[in-house]
Amino acid sequence: MNFDGASVLVTGGSRGIGKAIALRFAELGAKRVAIGYLRNDKAAEETAEELRAAGAEPLLLRGNVSSERVAQEAAELGPFDVLVHNAATGVIEPALETQDKHWDWTLNANARALLSLTRACAPQMPEGSSVVGVSSLGSIRVLENYVLVGVSKAALEALVRYLAVELAPRGIRANAVSAGVVETGALEHFPNRDEMISSGLERTPAGRLVEPRDVAEAVCFLCSPAAEMVRGQTLIVDGGFSLLA
Repeated sequence: MNFDGASVLVTGGSRGIGKAIALRFAELGAKRVAIGYLRNDKAAEETAEELRAAGAEPLLLRGNVSSERVAQEAAELGPFDVLVHNAATGVIEPALETQDKHWDWTLNANARALLSLTRACAPQMPEGSSVVGVSSLGSIRVLENYVLVGVSKAALEALVRYLAVELAPRGIRANAVSAGVVETGALEHFPNRDEMISSGLERTPAGRLVEPRDVAEAVCFLCSPAAEMVRGQTLIVDGGFSLLA
C-alpha cells in the first residue's frame, strides 16, 4: 500500500485506534494528516510530533466532531484523499436508564457526524478517494450496556452503504471497519472492562485481542487501489471472536 502525497483526515485521531490509523497513513507516505480531537491538547500535540517524525505534516482539528464548525473547518483543511470517521462517544447504560439527551449525543457524534463531514468534504475530494467509518460489533450483536453506542454503530454502517452508492459517480468509495475488543483507554468507560478483556482472550480463535494497528491496516487496505471493488461493506476485524455461538 502506498499513499505518497495523500491528505488524510482521521477524527478521534489523537489516541487509541485513531492514532494508530493516522500514524499508519503517515508511514505509508501520506503528506498531510489531520487529526480531529475533542479537548485533550496534550495527546493531540504528542501525536502531531509522532506524525512529523513519520514524515507527515500534522494538522489539528479541535472540537465536537458533530458540530457545524468542525465540519466547515475540515472542509477548509482539505481537499482530502481519505476521510476516516473514528471518533466515538456514548453513554454506557442499560436501555431503560438512558435519556433522550444521551441518544442525541451518541447518535450525533458516532453516526450523523460522518454524514456532516462527508457533505462538507466530499465536493472537494478527488476521484479515487475513500470514506471509512470505524464501527464495532455492537452494531450487530447485543453487548451489555451498549444499546446507544450499538445503535449508533448500526446507523453508521447503514450510512456507509448509502454513501457508497451516492458517492460512486464522484469516484469516491465508502466502507466501514468493525473492530472486536481492542484494549485502549476507551474500555475504561465500561463497568465490565476486565470481563470483556478476559472473555475476548478466551473466545478469540486468533489467540489474542485485536490491536489498534490491526484496525489501521484494515482501514488503509480499504482506502487503497487494491480495494477498488469493495463498496459499502463492513470489514470485521476481530480475530474470529464473532464466529463462535
